[in-house]
Order: sequence, then structure tokens, then C-alpha cells
Amino acid sequence: MKKVVFLCLFIAGTFAISSCTSNLEQVETINLDRETVFADSAYTARFLSQIYTNVGYDVKPNRYKTEFMGWVTQHGGLQTACDEAAYKVVSDVTNDVMFATGTINPVNVKEDDVWKIAYVNIRRANVFMRYVDGSPITKSVKQQYKAEARFLRAWYYAMLLRHYGGVPLIGDNIYEVDDDMKTSRDTYADCVEYIVNECELAARDLPNKFRGINTGRATAGSCKGLISRVRLYEASKLFNGSDFGKSAGFPKELIGHLEYNKERWKTAVDAALDVIKMNTFSIYSNHKDEKGNSEPGWGFYAIFHNNDFYNVSDAGDGITYPDGTYCEMLFEYRPTAAGKEREALFGPPSCGGDGNGGYVYHDLVEQFPMKDGKNIDDLTSKYTYNPLKPAEGRDPRLANTVVWHGSKLNSAGDRNHTIYTHVGAGSTSDAFGAGTPTGYYIRKFSHRGVAGNHWISTSQAFDLIRYSEILLNYAEAANEYYGPNHKEILDGHVVSPYEVLRTLRERAGIDPGSDGRYGLKEGIESDYEKMQEAIRLERRIELAFEGHRFFDVRRWMIAETTENQQMHGYKITRSTNGIEKGEKVKVRKHTFREAMYFFPIPYKETVKSDDLLQNPYYE
Repeated sequence: MKKVVFLCLFIAGTFAISSCTSNLEQVETINLDRETVFADSAYTARFLSQIYTNVGYDVKPNRYKTEFMGWVTQHGGLQTACDEAAYKVVSDVTNDVMFATGTINPVNVKEDDVWKIAYVNIRRANVFMRYVDGSPITKSVKQQYKAEARFLRAWYYAMLLRHYGGVPLIGDNIYEVDDDMKTSRDTYADCVEYIVNECELAARDLPNKFRGINTGRATAGSCKGLISRVRLYEASKLFNGSDFGKSAGFPKELIGHLEYNKERWKTAVDAALDVIKMNTFSIYSNHKDEKGNSEPGWGFYAIFHNNDFYNVSDAGDGITYPDGTYCEMLFEYRPTAAGKEREALFGPPSCGGDGNGGYVYHDLVEQFPMKDGKNIDDLTSKYTYNPLKPAEGRDPRLANTVVWHGSKLNSAGDRNHTIYTHVGAGSTSDAFGAGTPTGYYIRKFSHRGVAGNHWISTSQAFDLIRYSEILLNYAEAANEYYGPNHKEILDGHVVSPYEVLRTLRERAGIDPGSDGRYGLKEGIESDYEKMQEAIRLERRIELAFEGHRFFDVRRWMIAETTENQQMHGYKITRSTNGIEKGEKVKVRKHTFREAMYFFPIPYKETVKSDDLLQNPYYE
């Protein structure tokens, strides 16, 4: 036991209440005491809203930042900490840079990160749940609010779990400055069960889905979606009886199960099916844009801009989505203030971008299949891959994920502004080496009508759990437990690993082909390894830059390969006669150490208590 320090950071700040009018908005704060907050229904609601503020922190593309003399500089997030994107080289060193270079350790890891943010919000949830009964709000609203707070507490614990493994569970305790507190880490298994149980309790008092002004709040769908994610991780190699930490003499139960149990995959299958059986969510497949013009795969662009396309319900051929793009959203980070932060973070310089969000690696670009779903090196494809024009004949998701040489973007209101990344004759500020070190920029999340150098703003909300993830969770777990040919019939519809891949490729705008397989290889349904490879590739493409890849390669225990290799870009050189030549070039060598399967707990926390054990191989 020790005096409370790290869990009670900013105790006074616990009662900094947003002054706002809508549910999840934060505009300004007023410091109030506990009695005042829970004696007023509006303040009580705003206190709950405050707990939502950091729900998207860990996967924000600008998660890392530095501050000097009050000037804040945004940097990248998990995308620049793994093999998705190259970080921008600046004088500041942040956690993403240290993960890419293999230099992360307990001393240099930035403290203002998940460990601190999650526990601050867990404490807020505990305060809310203890005192909300004294608030003058109706019984039914109290019940809903308490369920939301319970889910949020589980959400922040899940955030901690996938970063650090088992962490101290503090229950309903509210530690004050002079209190002794529990600092010993609970086992991984206990943390999983705590999160799952809390989500199950919360789901009982929440609707399957909110609509209108309450969109973005926790729902039963959010609860079940989080359970699906946690159960999938639990069944995965790193946590399901691996030897990780054994050679360091580390108590393995703190970071995973002691022995492998195949039944954990069955539990993960069932958790995903719990979401599917709700009949509440669906994949938004729409191949015409908001104006009715034909565009294969437009739905994949639209789902990242729910605020604009929630009312685009007609997909043609008698297919409608009453919630529009929201049909795919289980939980969302929903700031109400509009902006152009992402467009500035990712965009090329000529569009007002600063590149702080990182630059897509050529290695990822090559993973996207051709328009018929076949690999770029498959000679049976009717399309030919040309790295000089990488989006031609490709999976439409590429054009909605990556900016390449020749892309059309919005710049100062001109939606047909061409991006040139070539060097040589007529090079621009967007060129390889001048603007991008890889020859590419990130496009995903950026709105077509918004630019970093234009006055128009848009919602900066983004999905934290979407239905695509749930289906991929199901496909992976079903393949691991039952095998690639497993099928379930739900309400007359076939659900299987193969059908999941087929569904996502159809929505992407890939050609079905004469066999209706969307490029999926024959025999994949009877080959476990080929199915596993296909599912992992689909996750990499479908969920790119959404915060999954960093953790996926770790739970699969392939990070020592994927995060320990030479990364590449594509350099195009234009001669004075206009001829362009391209070459694949080395950009950055990533370095991975065994310790980096987990985040290090900041040294300033472990040094305060002998029973707060550091993760293995960091000592």
C-alpha cells in the first residue's frame, strides 16, 4: 500500500464542469465542488459528458503532442508508431517515434499518456456513480447515466489493458490525496472479467442504439462491441498462453493467461455473434455518392463522415439504411466543435497540410488488391498494377485511404487541385523529400470538401467501434476455433469467415467477377492458413489508420517481423521532356525490441511503489 499519487491526479479538476448546451460538448470549464455539481441536474449531466472527453484518445491520429512556451505542436499517433506511416522528422521526440526506432523505455516514455488519462477518467466515473443518486434528475435518467458511466469506466480499463496488460483494479474506490491505495497489478484474467462484467451490467440499462442528439453516447451496442474486442484479444497468441515474459521471470498472469485454451476462441466467436444477433447494425454498402452519381465504394468514404451522410439512406436496388452511415457505428468519439484538424494533419503542403500525422508507406500501398480483388502480382488479374499510377485498377479503398502522385484534392476551395509528388522538372512543395518522405500522404478521414488552407470546417468525430471490426472479429475467431469452412445461419443469412470477407469487399467496390468471389482465391474456405492470411490482410486494409494495426501485430506476435524491417517509399522523377520514372526506395528502418509488445509503465509511477511491477524486459 502507498499514499495515493497516480490515480488521483488533478482531483480538483474532477469538478471542472463543461459549460455547454449539448450532450457531449465541452466549451469552457467552471470549478465547482462536489455538492454543487450533484445538486444540479445540468451540472450532473455535464460532469458525465466530461468523462467522454478522452474516449478516443488512444487512437487519435494526433495522439502525441509537444508543448513549448505554451505553443502546442501536434504529432502522429499509433499509425506512425507501426508499419502504416512514417513519422515527420522534427526535433521533438514522442512515443510514436520511440516505438518506430526501438528506443522507448520507462524513463523516456511520455507521462501524459494512457496510464494517466485512463485513471483520471476511471476516478471521475467512480465519483459520478457514487454521487449521482443525490442529483435531482429522474430515476430513469439516473439509471441510464449510471450505465453510461459504468461502460466508460470499463472502456478506460480496456484502454489500459491492451497497452500494459493487467493493471490495478480500484473498484468503486475514490482515493483522496492522503489515502493509502492499492497499487499492485491485478491479473490479466481478472481485468478481462471485470471489463466484461461491467459491460454486461451496463448493457441492461442502455438502448441498443441512440439516435439524434444522443448519438455518440454509450449504448448496449457499445458494451457488446467492447466485449467482442476484449475477448478477441484474450484469445490471441500474446495473451493466450504464450511464453512472453517467461525468460525474464515475470509473473505471466499479469500480462496473459498461463496456458493456451482453445475455448477462448469460442468465447470470442460468441461475443461477436452477440453483436450480430442484435440486428441493429449493418455494413453501409453504397456505390453512388450523395448526389446520386455512380462511384463504386463510396460508402467506405461516407462512413467516416457520419455527420454529413447520416441521411443518405437510399443505396439503390431496394436497399435502404434508415440511419444512413450511422448503421455501422457502435461507439463514436463525438466532439461537437467542427474543424479541419485532420485535413491539416494529413494533407499535402499545397492543401494546407503540415504532415504531422505521418506519411503512408509504399509497403502498405502495395497491400491493396486490384479492382478484381486479386493481388498486385497476380498474373491472372485483368488489371495491371502501375506504381506510377497506383490507384488505377485498384481496390477503391486505396483512393479513399491514400494520396498519391496525381490525386485530386481540395485546396483553398478547388476540389480538382492535383497533387504532384515527383522530383525534377516542375516539382512542387508536395514533392518527395520536400513534402513527403514516402511519396504518399494519408487521405483516410479527410473530407473532400475541406482543406487545411480553406475556411470551411467539418465534424471531427470518428468511429471507435464500427461493425466492420465486429465482423472481422467474428471471422478471425471462427477460423481459429471452427476452421475456415464454418457457417452459421442467422435469420436466413449465412455468416462465415468467407462471407465476412466477401461482404467487406463488395462494399469496398471491388468487382464481383463471374464467380461472385470478389477476388477471394478458390479453396480458401478449406485452408486455415490461407483464410487466416486473408482475414489479417482485410483487417490491415479495412481498418488502416484506425488504431488497430499497432495492437494487431502484437497480439498475433508477428511484431518482431512487421515492426523490425526496412520501410519503403516510391520516388518519381520527371525529366524536362515530361517522362516520369519511378523507383522503390528505402525510407526508414524500424527497430523492434521484445519489450515493445507492451507499453512501459512510466518510471515515475513504478518508483513510487515496490508492488507496481514494470512490464518485462524494460527493467
